[in-house]
Amino acid sequence: MTMNIFRACVPLLVLMLLAACGKKETNASVEQPQSANAQPQRLEGDSTVYGLACEGCSDSVIVLLPGDGSDPVRYNIIEATHNRQVMGKPKVGDWMGLVLNKEDKRVADLVVDLDQLKGSWCYVVMPKLRDYDKMTPRMRNRMMNEMNDSLRETYMIPREYGFSLKRHWTAQSIGYVQEQNSLEDESPVVYPQLLYYTEWHIWNGKLVMVSGDFKMDKQNNVNVTNLRQDTCDIVYLKDDSLVLGSEGITRSYYRLTAESEINKRAKEMATRQARKALEETK
Repeated sequence: MTMNIFRACVPLLVLMLLAACGKKETNASVEQPQSANAQPQRLEGDSTVYGLACEGCSDSVIVLLPGDGSDPVRYNIIEATHNRQVMGKPKVGDWMGLVLNKEDKRVADLVVDLDQLKGSWCYVVMPKLRDYDKMTPRMRNRMMNEMNDSLRETYMIPREYGFSLKRHWTAQSIGYVQEQNSLEDESPVVYPQLLYYTEWHIWNGKLVMVSGDFKMDKQNNVNVTNLRQDTCDIVYLKDDSLVLGSEGITRSYYRLTAESEINKRAKEMATRQARKALEETK
């Protein structure tokens, strides 16, 4: 009941905050009460400053309205812009996350437009031969050369993997294609494991993705176990492009605008294979 009341109040709160953006800006210290920077489900140790972008934002300044509706605060982002640490292009009313300089709390070292970060992000994966890692390079080449065009058309189908970042820190996996276990076991190829995402968070300017093991019972109820957190640097964010990095490895994503078209060919092929297998058992 409390959560429903909170969600119902969010639109009204946003309107009040946007109206307050016209208040006089201040260059005073941005040390604020705990409630000013409080966010639902804030991770322990997260010092990110959250708020709404107000008029006056530029390549050198972010004008941020704190969460408590107090006067907007002006932050210097000249160095952040120079160091390419401004992720997204802030617009008035966008929800922002700032990591402040340890020496000068009026300077932001990292700026993330969280509204632009939200959405559906994908990358393309290809299947590989079953037991690929156990094969010698020569055997891999021979197996691929012996695969005729018909088999390639049937099995070497690209899929889109990724995630959707939604309101209230919820996340959802993209790329699931339902297949019968028996058909998967007989397939000569396998796809990379698809993580089942449930939540996302920001921790000191980094993106934290929460995922777990997905299981569905006989009543089609979803059970998620063994939850884990993966922390990534936001290397690049602009328009329809996102780059995340972790431990020196980066991955590029593109934004999806029509989730209904995701994996359309893969789903059609999975359905066709299931129908064929059913016919052969009659």
